Amino acid sequence: MQAVGLITEYNPLHNGHRYHLRQAQQLTNADCVIVVMSGDWLQRGEPAILDKWTRAKLALENGADLVIELPVFFATQPAHLFARGGIELLSALDCTSVVFGAEHPELDFQRLATAIAARQGSFTHYNATFATQFNAALQAATGVTLTAANDMLSFCYYAANQTLAHPMQLLPIKRRQADHATTTIAADSRYASGTAVRQAALAQDWAALKPVVPADTFTALTTQRLQRWSDFWPFLQYQLLTVDVARSGQYDQMAEGLEYRMQAMAQHATTFDDFIHQVKSKRYTYTRLQRVATAALLQLTQAEVQKAQAHNYLRVLGFTPKGQAYLHQVKKQLPLPLYTKINQDLRQHALNLDYRAGRVYQLINGQSQDLYRQPWRLPVTIG
Repeated sequence: MQAVGLITEYNPLHNGHRYHLRQAQQLTNADCVIVVMSGDWLQRGEPAILDKWTRAKLALENGADLVIELPVFFATQPAHLFARGGIELLSALDCTSVVFGAEHPELDFQRLATAIAARQGSFTHYNATFATQFNAALQAATGVTLTAANDMLSFCYYAANQTLAHPMQLLPIKRRQADHATTTIAADSRYASGTAVRQAALAQDWAALKPVVPADTFTALTTQRLQRWSDFWPFLQYQLLTVDVARSGQYDQMAEGLEYRMQAMAQHATTFDDFIHQVKSKRYTYTRLQRVATAALLQLTQAEVQKAQAHNYLRVLGFTPKGQAYLHQVKKQLPLPLYTKINQDLRQHALNLDYRAGRVYQLINGQSQDLYRQPWRLPVTIG
C-alpha cells in the first residue's frame, strides 16, 4: 500500500477541505490517505471550534483513512515549525507524497526553499515575526516575496522536506475556497474560508453555513458546544495576574519585555479581545500575541517545548479499515513512537504537554480529550 499525506487543522472541516481530501487521493492514486491534524489548539494561537475527536471523525467521514494528531508543541508554532512537525510525522509513516493547498501552486517552491536553505536556521529571533525574517531572507536571495498565508506554508513544507534523508513528493494544488482573510460567505457559493465558516457558526447563521460544509460538519456545529478564546479568558487572566512575571518570561515565544506588558494589560482588560487589542503594537502581530497567550494559558515554557520538539511521536486519533491495514504494514519500521491512547504514565511523561493542553480545553468543552480515549474505528462509505 502507498500513502498520501495531508497536514491540516480542519477548524472546522468544510467543503474546501473535502475537495482537498478527494484531490489528494485522485492525484496520487494512493491506497491510503493520511491526515496529520492539529489537536485542540491551533497554529494561529486559538482553541479549535470543535474538539480534536470530533474533527478527526469528520475527517474519516470525508475521505481520510488515518488521522494522526500534530502535537501541541508543533501545532501552535510559527509556519516553519508547524510544517516541520507535520512533515516529520508523514515521513515517519512512509508517505510517498504530500498534497497541500496554495494560493499560487505554480510557484517553484523547491527553488525558493533551496535558495535560502542556509539561512533558515537563523529565523529564531522572537522579537520579529517569522514572516518578517523569512521574507527579508527570501527577497535578498531570490527577489521574491511571499505574502499569501498558504504560499508561505507551502514554502515551509518544501524547506522541511528537503532536510529529510528521503524527501517525499510534494504536490501543491490550487485552493478551492475563499481567501483565508475573507470573513463572509458569498451567496450561492459552495466554498468559504475557515474564518467565514467559524464566524457563521458562532453567529448561528445556519442558512449561510449549510451550503459550504459537509452534512456531518453541519450536524456537529449545530449540536455541539463551540469553543472560542473568550471562553478561556478568565483562566488566562488568572494566570497572568498570579504567576510571577519572571516565570511568564519563560513562556514559549515570549519576546523580551512582552511579559510585563501582558501582565499590565491583564489588570484592566475585561475580555480576551479587549486584552489582545491593548497588548497589540506595531512590533507584534495578533497571531503572534495569540500564540504567546496560548503558551501562557497552557504554561508551556520555551525550554519544554524545544525539548519536546526533539521527541516527536505518532498519536492515532482514528482510522478506517484501510488506515488500520496501512498502520499494520508500517508499524514495525516506524522511527517514532506510536501511541493509540494515553495512560497515567504517558500523561506524566512522553505526552504530558498534549495532556495538559487537552485538560485545559476540557475545562470548557467538558469532554475528556486524552485519558483512556480510544481512536475512532470508522468503516465509512464516501458519498
